[in-house]
Amino acid sequence: MHDNADLAALIRNIPDYPKPGIMFRDVSSLLLDASGYRRTIDRLAALVDPDTELVAGIEARGFIVASALAYALGLGQLMLRKPGKLPGDKIGIDYTLEYGTDRIEMHVGHVQPDQKVLLVDDLIATGGTALAGLDLIRQGGGHVEQALFIVDLPDLGGAEKLRAQNIRVDALIGFDGD
Repeated sequence: MHDNADLAALIRNIPDYPKPGIMFRDVSSLLLDASGYRRTIDRLAALVDPDTELVAGIEARGFIVASALAYALGLGQLMLRKPGKLPGDKIGIDYTLEYGTDRIEMHVGHVQPDQKVLLVDDLIATGGTALAGLDLIRQGGGHVEQALFIVDLPDLGGAEKLRAQNIRVDALIGFDGD
């Protein structure tokens, strides 16, 4: 098992973004490092339940993680998109996040009834986006048992909110205090 300090060292910390008092954990610096990005995906893939059938990524950075994971695992990828991005029939959910409100949507029929879906994003903070993704997949008929993140900000409680929904939550890196 890895402590993932090597990956944590590749994440850029940006103080007071997007507002004063927030320490923004920017994974883009990790993604720029080819070896670090590969190690990230390999380590996440090792955590995935073997009976997973589909990987769902949340726009936008979640797509980067979900795409690589889906490829590594030989699975398809479901995109949970921001409004106005999907051309066909869709369902959506509005949710609250730490900086305001937002909405995500997915195409109708892209999740099969009872299909086991892995929920993926780059980071979990307060959990608003992840909980919305979970609800959206459930509305579409899918079944989520696991969620994966590169970074968890445990003091903000998002992972605990998912666990309260009987979701196994795994993250490679935890940053306390923000």
